[in-house]
Amino acid sequence: MTQIEYRHNISLAAADVAAVFDASGIRRPTKDLARIERMFANANLVISAWDQNKLVGVCRALTDFSYCCYLSDLAVDKTYQKHGIGSELITRLQEAIGDEVALILLSSPEAMGYYPKLGFEKVENGFIVKRIR
Repeated sequence: MTQIEYRHNISLAAADVAAVFDASGIRRPTKDLARIERMFANANLVISAWDQNKLVGVCRALTDFSYCCYLSDLAVDKTYQKHGIGSELITRLQEAIGDEVALILLSSPEAMGYYPKLGFEKVENGFIVKRIR
């Protein structure tokens, strides 16, 4: 593996994002590229990981840069997992939002053991109205 390059808030092709989602194991509507495009067009903080010209990881967040940040997606191609890319994406996200901002996420059941390793605490005081589709 070559040196991974991290890029902040650059435009990403929906097909490239969908490919990373599929290769990572994360469940997203990857067959609906228009929806993927809207997901990223309306996020205000995106950090991507690149191996030369190949997108290999991405995190997408919504934040006010003052109080809270919702980490919507964290995905790394399985071929590149266990090399610190996910951790580095979150570190760069935290650097971008600063220490006055709480970082919040909803984890998939498969990733519940991952986030505590990165300093996340499990919370019991959350609520959700789930999407219909």
